[in-house]
Amino acid sequence: MSLTDLKRRKSKPRKKLSVEEFIEDANNYAFGQPSLSNRVKKSRKTNTTVNQKKQASRIFRHATFTLTEASIAQLNTLAKESKVAKSRLIRMMITEFARKSKAELQALIELSQD
Repeated sequence: MSLTDLKRRKSKPRKKLSVEEFIEDANNYAFGQPSLSNRVKKSRKTNTTVNQKKQASRIFRHATFTLTEASIAQLNTLAKESKVAKSRLIRMMITEFARKSKAELQALIELSQD
């Protein structure tokens, strides 16, 4: 081994991913699917300013919830089938719930109490 082998090599610059992109990429890795970072790289080249605005407007906070085993199983199934991160699914469900009228909300609440 020569001394040239010991030279420090410049590391490749890491791609900056949003939290959502990181989670989606981790899910893809877990399922043995191709990396999302290649697709993200292409879309960033075409929509850099749009992505920067989206990332700047999204601020995520950690939250802890208590769910039943059945709810966790349903959430896991939904995440696997839709290939969408669980945290994103929950945000989508909250948005949909908030869009419902008072009558629809009351009906859902009554159904869930059974």
